[in-house]
Amino acid sequence: MPDEVANQKRALRAELRERRRITPDHHRQAADAAITEHLIQLTNDLHSQSLAAYLSLPDEPGTRDFIAWACAKGIKVLLPISRADGLLDWAPYDGKAESVDDFGMPRPTSEVLGPIAINSVDLIIVPAASVDRSGMRMGWGRGYFDKTLGSMENCPPVYAVIFDDELVDTVPSERHDQRVDGVVTPSGIVAF
Repeated sequence: MPDEVANQKRALRAELRERRRITPDHHRQAADAAITEHLIQLTNDLHSQSLAAYLSLPDEPGTRDFIAWACAKGIKVLLPISRADGLLDWAPYDGKAESVDDFGMPRPTSEVLGPIAINSVDLIIVPAASVDRSGMRMGWGRGYFDKTLGSMENCPPVYAVIFDDELVDTVPSERHDQRVDGVVTPSGIVAF
């Protein structure tokens, strides 16, 4: 059974990657603008003064304009840095300098704070391949965010950023997979 679930996840991820890859630029730009508005609304609604987020890659729903807004507003922003042991370190981001980590993911160039730094934020924004209507998140297969969220004692609200068609009735899941409190899509904010 675990192999069957892993195969279902692999197939669904491949389909989602391809869908994202072929999305026309004008659709992506409109989606990114709407996502930015909704992320700002969520942050304001929750009165967040600190957040953990990620710098989106070109095929992902855009988070960069939102992060620039948060930095300009003086909100403390932590971004992840992938480690070889499967954990995430965190580093403060000021909206300026960035490089890439060992896995090719964008990261800030500031001081690395270690895995427990995320415990100081009051909102977490995570990437996802898909999320189902119960809040079950399917990531991209490395398990970094599942490990991080699963290790937190007092986890603040966690929202995944996805495109509208990636909010589905059910996603294949395993015991280690973590739920999110809601999603932010181009159409709006959905809380579970």
